[in-house]
Amino acid sequence: MYQHYFGLSDAPFSIAPDPRYLFLSQRHQEALAHLLYGVNGDGGFVLLTGEIGAGKTTVCRCLLQQIPDSCDVAYIFNPKLTVEELLSTICLEFGIEYPAGNTSVKVYVDCINAYLLDAHARGRHTVLIIDEAQNLSSDVLEQMRLLTNLETDRRKLLQIILLGQPELALMLERPELRQLSQRIVARYHLGPLSKAEVAAYVRHRLEISGAQRQLFPARLMGRLYRLSGGVPRVINVLCDRALLGAYVQGKERIDGATLAKAAREVFHQPSVWQGRLRMLGSGAVLLVGLALALAVYWKEQGEPGVAAVQTGANAPAAALSKSKPEPKPVAALPDTLAWPADLAFGDSRALAYAALFRAWGAEYPGGDACKQAEGLGLRCYSARAGLDELRELNRPAVLLLHDREGREFHAVLNALDDKSLGFAMGGQTVTVAIGALAAQWSGQYTLLWRMPAEAHENIRAGERGPAVVWLRRQLAQAQGRADDEGQEPSFDQELLRQVKQFQLDQGLVPDGVVGPRTLMRLAAVADETAPKLMRKPVGK
Repeated sequence: MYQHYFGLSDAPFSIAPDPRYLFLSQRHQEALAHLLYGVNGDGGFVLLTGEIGAGKTTVCRCLLQQIPDSCDVAYIFNPKLTVEELLSTICLEFGIEYPAGNTSVKVYVDCINAYLLDAHARGRHTVLIIDEAQNLSSDVLEQMRLLTNLETDRRKLLQIILLGQPELALMLERPELRQLSQRIVARYHLGPLSKAEVAAYVRHRLEISGAQRQLFPARLMGRLYRLSGGVPRVINVLCDRALLGAYVQGKERIDGATLAKAAREVFHQPSVWQGRLRMLGSGAVLLVGLALALAVYWKEQGEPGVAAVQTGANAPAAALSKSKPEPKPVAALPDTLAWPADLAFGDSRALAYAALFRAWGAEYPGGDACKQAEGLGLRCYSARAGLDELRELNRPAVLLLHDREGREFHAVLNALDDKSLGFAMGGQTVTVAIGALAAQWSGQYTLLWRMPAEAHENIRAGERGPAVVWLRRQLAQAQGRADDEGQEPSFDQELLRQVKQFQLDQGLVPDGVVGPRTLMRLAAVADETAPKLMRKPVGK
């Protein structure tokens, strides 16, 4: 409807997977690197998780474009199947013949194994991609593991790529699936776009569709980022609705009011007046209920005989109630972080870094926190990521948050478990439900870590010296094996392989360079004095 009005060749924010509109952010590129490393490796499982609409299908499409011609690929997008149904689907996708009317799992597996052996003999590489893999049952996942048992001396004959929502990673942590989890050679969690990437994403799609002017002002990108959470599919829906709204109102470009109205329609949020009317309606219902309760109470007070009879009849129940009191319901954790009303927002950064330094047993004198940390033998690290990365780093971190009105403030995340988060905020310790970050966290964090004296940043292949000796020792400890102290202190090909495997295990890009993120993970192996995130909140 609005394409001609804005001079567009087609709809720029369609949710259809048009390859012309492909936008690869840094996170998408990292996810693709993990998948390519796994596919070109020695076989096994590759895992890619991400929220709905984060772009997993986009990454998969890029992967398919880069898979060599020697690969045979099967793609299954509806895996809510039984073991027999999934095996028959695999046979159909690869063109594997099996007896008509077969329902035997063994027959299916024998046919698939014969196909894999023949493909290997012909120099072919077989890849199976399963989308929406969080819908797979434990039985089906176990059968997938058994399919990867067929191998030669050098590699497995079937590569399986699992794409799914975050709950897939949780499924694979179950005890009955630990054998499959151990066979994952590469894994990555695809997080949302950053604020800058959201602006680039919108600009990219508009340019491809032929936009000749700036339809979304730069000042709206922060609001669009907060509304969408950086999820590409949500950005598409919001922008499409906003363009439609501007067209209907005859506006030349989108403004704040149009974007806000689009968000209310997309998220089914009531307007301010609708919200107030609902509050008034709820208040009226409450008053009527209170009036009825009072009427019943005064009626019972006015009829003591009836009350006495009821008391006598219910005496045994009352005694039982006294002997076995009902447990009180556990209060739900709040799902919103609110900056203390008696403190200025401008003080949040200094208070947050003071709490972070105290967690490390130091005092923060003010000023540049990273320079102050260097004087204490610590390093700063700032990035944008998700909770999975903070779990892996396991260090308290200063998070950049915003309240319901969009005002930014800083707080220290110092405790984290499966359901709750602990914060040091404005001199207080606050615990909230883990869902609070979904609407309030920008993904930006800063933490402190301790650089070992022997190490330095960006240890690379071919290097020699104390840093390489330290690297060998840390990798051996992290990977649970003995360190061969007699080896030459050189960064050779075997050490490079070990570094890449460690990076894959940690969800890092397997580039073989021991940079800050890899150093932090390795340093944490032996640094027992550093404060941990996965523990009780740090006090004031």
